[in-house]
Amino acid sequence: MFKPNTTVAAVIERDGRFLFVQERILGELKLNQPAGHLEQHESIVAAAVRETLEETAHHFVPQWLTGIYQWTPPERPELTYLRFTFTGDITGFEADRALDEGIVQTVWLTRDELAARKDEHRSPLVLACVDDYLAGRRYPLDILQDFDRK
Repeated sequence: MFKPNTTVAAVIERDGRFLFVQERILGELKLNQPAGHLEQHESIVAAAVRETLEETAHHFVPQWLTGIYQWTPPERPELTYLRFTFTGDITGFEADRALDEGIVQTVWLTRDELAARKDEHRSPLVLACVDDYLAGRRYPLDILQDFDRK
């Protein structure tokens, strides 16, 4: 039975720079938004908050849904990701917090700096999400209905 992987991501901008994680994937360093998988009985919004904290040590408060993206890696046609991407505010930082396994560091990059490092992107979604954010795509969070929480 086909079941796409539900993931979340956060597009976080500060002074024209965006927060990314540099992570080790199959021995290579890749750039990605703070992102990860939805866990059982977790809301999509809560997953974005948790993943951002775990991967960057930043406290994230989602304000808007930027987009929903579907992607199948060409080298893994049996795998499909369904990504919910949010934008919002940073309300704190835990400097001493250990980052998730595989995360090498966080980096703040402009859109052009990110585009120049295209070979390092974990997926084509990385730049697409930033471009959608810059295009002003914002959808209210109440577009997401969570019947597990009601």
